[in-house]
Amino acid sequence: MSYHFEDFALDGERRELRRGNELVPVEPQVFDLLQFLIRNRERVVSKDDLVDAVWQGRIVSDATLASRVNAARNALQDSGEEQRLVRTILRRGFRFVGTVREEGAGQTSAPVQQAKADLGIPARPSIAVLPFANMSGDAEQDYFADGMVEDIITGLSRIRWLFVIARNSSFTYKGRAVDVKQVGQELGVRYVLQGSVRKVGSRVRITGQLIDAEDGSHLWAERYDRELTDVFALQDEITVSVVAAIEPNLRRAEIERVKRTRPDSLDAYDLLLRALPDVYTFMPQGAAKGLPLLDQALAIEPNYALAHGFAAWAHQTLFIRGGFRPEHRDKAARHAHAAIEHGPGDAMAMALAGFTIGMVEHDRKLADSAFATALSLSASCAFVYAFGCVSVAYGGDAARAVDWGEQAIRLSPLDAMNCVPHGIIGFGNFLNGRHEQAVAAGRRAVEMTPGFSMLHGWLAAPLARLGRLDEAKASAARLMALDPHFSINRWSAAVGLAPEIAGDVTDAMRLAGLPE
Repeated sequence: MSYHFEDFALDGERRELRRGNELVPVEPQVFDLLQFLIRNRERVVSKDDLVDAVWQGRIVSDATLASRVNAARNALQDSGEEQRLVRTILRRGFRFVGTVREEGAGQTSAPVQQAKADLGIPARPSIAVLPFANMSGDAEQDYFADGMVEDIITGLSRIRWLFVIARNSSFTYKGRAVDVKQVGQELGVRYVLQGSVRKVGSRVRITGQLIDAEDGSHLWAERYDRELTDVFALQDEITVSVVAAIEPNLRRAEIERVKRTRPDSLDAYDLLLRALPDVYTFMPQGAAKGLPLLDQALAIEPNYALAHGFAAWAHQTLFIRGGFRPEHRDKAARHAHAAIEHGPGDAMAMALAGFTIGMVEHDRKLADSAFATALSLSASCAFVYAFGCVSVAYGGDAARAVDWGEQAIRLSPLDAMNCVPHGIIGFGNFLNGRHEQAVAAGRRAVEMTPGFSMLHGWLAAPLARLGRLDEAKASAARLMALDPHFSINRWSAAVGLAPEIAGDVTDAMRLAGLPE
């Protein structure tokens, strides 16, 4: 019997794996493992099943089994992150999820679609992007819609913590009326993105909606009306906008989901999610509450880059707003460098590392390198701009700080973290002498997250320069109430304010009544 899937063919009689006309070298055990998974693709195969089939019941370590599964994935140009063909089903085993055609005994059977039930949801958040419906009655718009969906799939696949179903599987639903819950079951995903394209004259309307496949609830929806001039430029624009909007919405949905998970069943990813609401407060009390969960996650997965990144941020918060204790600065730097070491393919981990290194080590060159790497991985990651703008501003580059802050808000206009880019837009305008604009942006930031102490400091400075001293002193008082450890000199030294801006910033804060 031979099995054909994607551009591979596995010949059971000749014991050969081919990609096109090319023979793929595969070790005997790996071949047996792969053949067993394909033959049993209608069910989840447990570790014991694999050991019995491939090693005939001999004792095999988990490390050996994992290495053989990885070797099978590598032979298929798959990976543990992508899991396009060989999927890990949390706490259950493995499953081959490709579309297979069987041939044998001189006969060709009809294509056998992958099983439509009990596929299982992977441990990571998972999403399928369905083909967008063409509502135009114009067949040419099919190419536009399909190309955009393919680009969205590619963009989402760059988000390391997200499992994305490959195009070949999601496009089997093209032209069909679908039930989102059924799609979730058939493809084994937690979330589904669907949409439509409608062309009227020279304009095109694109809609998208993100749906929780478990209960059918809508997590996000948006409509884009654009002139249909440069098709490829428009595809790029919409792709970046959609991917940027989906990431924070999925993050919020995942945090809510894990709150409902039993504490005794938490893995490293769940622990990280539980830590985020506290770390996202930007304040030392939250950081101190979230860090034990991040430590537990790292005890389970010591090379978990994103957990190192968030631990770096939390320790940075404790250092700068929790008393300037050197041990927090050192731990922040250590976790940041670990995030870079273990997360060269994780945009968010690189962004957190760059932010922390810029803030506590004042190495702007290394921070910029981390930000550049993050953007090369995911140009739509608003997180990079939202965090990077702080380090850039403190380094004295006001124009780039404002630009990055605006870019973060454009990419993810409803993100709860937007208090930071709004605040830095204010701070950057202050540095450029545009104090009215600085106050307007600063007030927006404070309204979003009044419990983040430094927002009040960024607002106090331009208020003082405008001579509105009562308002400036009120902002300074709110900062001190939230962060009693604050002093101008210790803060400016801790964050490494560039010499060319330090005098203006500290003088304005002093005028607002903040202690030296």
